[in-house]
Amino acid sequence: MKTSDFYYDLPEELIAQTPAEPRDSSGLLVYDRNTGKTEHKHFYDIVDYLSDRDVLVINNTKVIPARIFGIGTETGCKVEFLLHKRLSINEWKALCKPAKKAKIGSKFVFGDRLSCEVIGAGDMGERTVRFAFDGTFEDALSEVGQMPLPPYIHEKPKDGSRYQTVYAERDGSCAAPTAGLHFTPELLKKLSDKGVKIIEVLLHVGLGTFRPVQSENVESHIMHSEYWQISANSANALNEAILSKKRIVCVGTTSVRVLESAISPDGTFSEGSGETNIFIYPPYKFKAVGALITNFHLPESTLIMLVSAFCGRENTLNVYAEAVRKKYRFFSFGDAMLIVGRMDDKKDKPQDIVDKD
Repeated sequence: MKTSDFYYDLPEELIAQTPAEPRDSSGLLVYDRNTGKTEHKHFYDIVDYLSDRDVLVINNTKVIPARIFGIGTETGCKVEFLLHKRLSINEWKALCKPAKKAKIGSKFVFGDRLSCEVIGAGDMGERTVRFAFDGTFEDALSEVGQMPLPPYIHEKPKDGSRYQTVYAERDGSCAAPTAGLHFTPELLKKLSDKGVKIIEVLLHVGLGTFRPVQSENVESHIMHSEYWQISANSANALNEAILSKKRIVCVGTTSVRVLESAISPDGTFSEGSGETNIFIYPPYKFKAVGALITNFHLPESTLIMLVSAFCGRENTLNVYAEAVRKKYRFFSFGDAMLIVGRMDDKKDKPQDIVDKD
């Protein structure tokens, strides 16, 4: 399978530059894998598609101000560091630009309370850095760091919290789990009042989620590992859902990757944590996920490949083409899809577009 098999044309004007206001007013394309039909709704209509027979799995990671700019202590050059994976209390993996200015042994300062030394070098501008700081690292970082918005977003949001989910708790991500950006506290309460059980898991979003696929053969791409965690309470709730034959609805590809990484061979979950470099692309047999809420993703990305594994590649491209025709908003601040129904075979089903405008 080729990376180019997951390409689609997207007009630049459909790349969302600002989030919807309010959050749950964004568009929602509902796709049924059984029938191939689509419906066009708003995200707040998701209440109509979930019931007390569903559990909703959310990723409670929190984006840190991971983009920092350092000044070389010897050269005076300015280098951008994008922190993407914590290794210890004071060591991180980071992407540097320009990387040639961040050689092993070079030192950088970031304001009065934070400095670092480059102690390792990897491919494509990746560096290992050791920080020194006054007080706590988190406080020092918050003074100099910027929210790491994707490069296709050219307009910084007035409210930085709009690049966080309303349930973000655990610091550690360098990008937001964007499918969760559509939820409001009020919408979550409506779902809970309806009997939908909400289950929290954790995956710190790093390079594994957003780094481009650079090989033409999909199978040659190697995912970077990302940290995940499932608590005892969440594992028990997932097992109860499976035993009761409830549908597991994942919010975002990150939640999918947690469950598909953590599920045991006997189809159950346990409290645990670890690193996952799972790469999901067609054909793939999902072990836990029954429905998926996700945004519209970049062409040829690992994210659209995961969606294609869930829906079928041609089905996914057909739905994306419909979303383009309907002028849905794409990528991080864009609209969402809800994918329901079962796909009993690996063949794509005929696409039946239903215009609900």
